[in-house]
Amino acid sequence: MTFPVLGMVGGGQLARMTHEAGIPLGIRFRLLSDTPQDSAALVAPDVVVGDHRDLGTLRDFARGCDVITFDHEHVPTEHLRALEAEGVPVRPGPDALMHAQDKGVMRARLDSLGVPCPQHRIVRDPADVAAFASEVSGALTQADGGAGFPVPVVLKTVRGGYDGKGVWVVRNTAEAAEPFRAGVPVLAEEKVDFARELAANVVRSPHGQAVAYPVVESIQVDGVCDTVIAPAPGLPGHEAVQAQELALRIAQELDVVGHLAVELFETRDGRVLVNELAMRPHNSGHWTQDGAVTSQFANHVRAVLDLPLGDPRPRAKWTVMANVLGGDYPDMYSAYLHCMARDPQLKIHMYGKDVKPGRKIGHVNTYGDDLADVRERAAHAAGYLRGTITE
Repeated sequence: MTFPVLGMVGGGQLARMTHEAGIPLGIRFRLLSDTPQDSAALVAPDVVVGDHRDLGTLRDFARGCDVITFDHEHVPTEHLRALEAEGVPVRPGPDALMHAQDKGVMRARLDSLGVPCPQHRIVRDPADVAAFASEVSGALTQADGGAGFPVPVVLKTVRGGYDGKGVWVVRNTAEAAEPFRAGVPVLAEEKVDFARELAANVVRSPHGQAVAYPVVESIQVDGVCDTVIAPAPGLPGHEAVQAQELALRIAQELDVVGHLAVELFETRDGRVLVNELAMRPHNSGHWTQDGAVTSQFANHVRAVLDLPLGDPRPRAKWTVMANVLGGDYPDMYSAYLHCMARDPQLKIHMYGKDVKPGRKIGHVNTYGDDLADVRERAAHAAGYLRGTITE
């Protein structure tokens, strides 16, 4: 018996950490990367450099793999269908993945399932955005001349956005013009008055086994995930279970194979609304590397290979993940001395990326019984590695 070759399309940090999770299992890992300098390409033994948008490149890559999975959602759907038609196991498959690729398709399908979402619809132009704002507010507004909307509106390009890119909050028709310049469909959504953002992470295998991780709180800064707290503080047990059940239901209804992250809004009036879906390991699950019995990466590997899934339960009462963003301080390694001496339990995960301001270059995990202490340790380490804290 030979061990399978797991092919991953995309060479970012998610691929890097997925590869790491497969090493103890003896899983052979093959990577399709945009460049040899991508995060995973620096550590994977079998790297193909090529364009994931080219069907010929995908076909050549797939010939050396037993299963194909992804660290991003940007492979054209029609290419994935072609691979499936040729007998290549693609997980998640194109019928599922299209709901993470296209926000309009996602919203329509979630509506059909009765899943609670923000008010939304596809809009044609700035005047249509003004009309949508009126529908949301229940008021009348002028649709031209840059007149102010009765309520702010969130606009999203239906494909290609991430980490706040491809997303605008607009307050008048002049501001609403920018998203349409890309020439792709635009989704309008109500700007939800939320108390905080949550995430429910689940993993599902081809034969239907599924596990759910604790629901976490995700704290965003300038549209980018900054801190994740597991489990979400103050979330009543029955509400946490409802969020887990919702994520498991979505995974089953969409026939997701692998990891699914369901990003949620907890509103000030007590509702929970689905914000986004991601069908791959996700930033809100990075805490599981050190805080769960089986990490999201290990369970994603198990799921796409149709192996029994691992225990998702937490190892500690609290785990906090803090992203390390690039700043003006390029020397990460010299900062290890301080961080490791200050907190011997600290777990540092760096991605091998060049340091650029605002770029995700790594993350840290801390854990323990005192939430305030765990949060302070994570924030200090992330800040010191970035150079914003110097003592």
